[in-house]
Amino acid sequence: MQYESTVTQLLQQALSFSEKEISELLDIPPNPKFGDISFPCFKLSKILNKTPQLIAKELEKAIKIPEDSIVREIKAIGAFLNFFFNIPILTERTLSQIWNERDKYGYKEDNKKTVLLEFPSPNTNKQLHLGHLRNMALGESTSRIFESQGFNVVRVNLLNDRGIHICKSMLAYKKWGNKRKPDKKEDHFVGDFYVLFSKQLKENPKLEEEAQELLKQWEAKDIETIALWEKMTNWAINGFTETFTKFGISFDKTYRESDLWEKGKDIIMEGLKNNLFHKDEVGNIVVDLGGQLGTKVLLRADGTSVYITQDLYLAKKKYEDFKYSKSIYVIGSEQNYHLQVLFEILKMMNFEFADGCYHLSHGMIFLPEGKMKSREGTVIDADTIIKELIEMVKTEIISRGKIAESEMNKSAKDIAMAALKFFLLKFASSKDFVFYPEESVSLYGKTGPYLQYSYVRANRIIQKIKKKPSLDVNFGLLNKPEEISLIKLLKDYPDVLEQASLSYSPHILAEYTHQLASSFNLFYEKYRVIGESDEEMQNARLLLVRCFRDVMRNCLYMFGINTVNTM
Repeated sequence: MQYESTVTQLLQQALSFSEKEISELLDIPPNPKFGDISFPCFKLSKILNKTPQLIAKELEKAIKIPEDSIVREIKAIGAFLNFFFNIPILTERTLSQIWNERDKYGYKEDNKKTVLLEFPSPNTNKQLHLGHLRNMALGESTSRIFESQGFNVVRVNLLNDRGIHICKSMLAYKKWGNKRKPDKKEDHFVGDFYVLFSKQLKENPKLEEEAQELLKQWEAKDIETIALWEKMTNWAINGFTETFTKFGISFDKTYRESDLWEKGKDIIMEGLKNNLFHKDEVGNIVVDLGGQLGTKVLLRADGTSVYITQDLYLAKKKYEDFKYSKSIYVIGSEQNYHLQVLFEILKMMNFEFADGCYHLSHGMIFLPEGKMKSREGTVIDADTIIKELIEMVKTEIISRGKIAESEMNKSAKDIAMAALKFFLLKFASSKDFVFYPEESVSLYGKTGPYLQYSYVRANRIIQKIKKKPSLDVNFGLLNKPEEISLIKLLKDYPDVLEQASLSYSPHILAEYTHQLASSFNLFYEKYRVIGESDEEMQNARLLLVRCFRDVMRNCLYMFGINTVNTM
């Protein structure tokens, strides 16, 4: 937390504790009337054989505050020693730091470490859906947050472009596609055949065997099968790329399962040779992890691979390519067991990167009408939801008054994407939730457009006042409760960024950003900046507005959200 070192140094006047030991105990009180930072004395009670209340009182008397300190008062309240900040000094330091650092406020210096994030890893047998959008939002936002903390971030995508699910789409096209070329967005065209296979399977269960045979032909590199696979895979990739661009993400490297699976087999055979793995009664190569993880098939008896076959090699390949200190897998919670097994095997095989692997698990998204099912064609695909949100926003913009069509199209897209991304990120990643499109585009409540609107309000003030903001102001004038609350939130931004990175939790930043917007809107409704007759007061508030605008823009950037000029 900001100014933690100052409080720690004051406490060290009376305690023979290290800075780390003290900082681990410091906390932020739930109510501002109890101060800005508190030090609980419970732990000291056993050491000093005194009540925590008495220790707090003794510390209050023992600590002397320097004249120029950010701390103005120390008060014992119950078992806590509470530190109250000098608001004018806090205001000057906070606003000056934001002013000087601008877009880099909250950023840390390069730490020379690489963090690799793998997302969204789609299957090439169908179009991207709403669940992929959550994965993409989470992966990109986490990437940006880690970049702010001084990490070199590498974004990679894995195309799951082989396997039985891919062969199902291929078989359906082979039987009923009549060599047609796509007559719609290409990944949607491919996805239609995956749905068709599932429908036909109900009438003809033997199609499952045919799909398995097609997989064997693919692995045997049958020319005709490979040609069909390449054609349909390229269609899917073209469609994905279009959606990725629309969503505002790109990748430093894209891996393909089709390039990895055979080398994954080599790793498994090495593990078998070293007695880490063994063959079961039917000839599958398995690993026995014991406990809750149990036994896992790594390679089928017929020689065909499973997902973990290539995942073992990919983990090794990613480390060879980027020498990461941490590899984050952004993958849905339905794969929790799979990732636990993968990480455990990597440790068993003594890979040096094994301890750096982390599963950023995320829950499912439901629609108001229930669960989505790809094979039944009830999934709301990514392109459709984006299009519908844009149309909803356009309707709202038109109802508010005239606007040039070119500006409307851009604003509608930016607002719609803000609505979508923030809704997807405001929940803890582990949570399942229901996506409500109408709620997401609202200008009120915990929404992306609400955040954008607070930015627009601040920007409008700066544009309408002809004088430029500056640091040459009387900071002591910013002493109203709403102003102090806003300043304290601005101060907290670097701490929130750090916390969000340490816990892999963009939702922490989302909660903070909504609080920041709400705090600014309370200030905006109660106090004048435009039309303020006191020039000194206007200058001070103009600086506060400018600093809020800059921090809000930084917050929006962390979510991949663009600012807009009007709403």
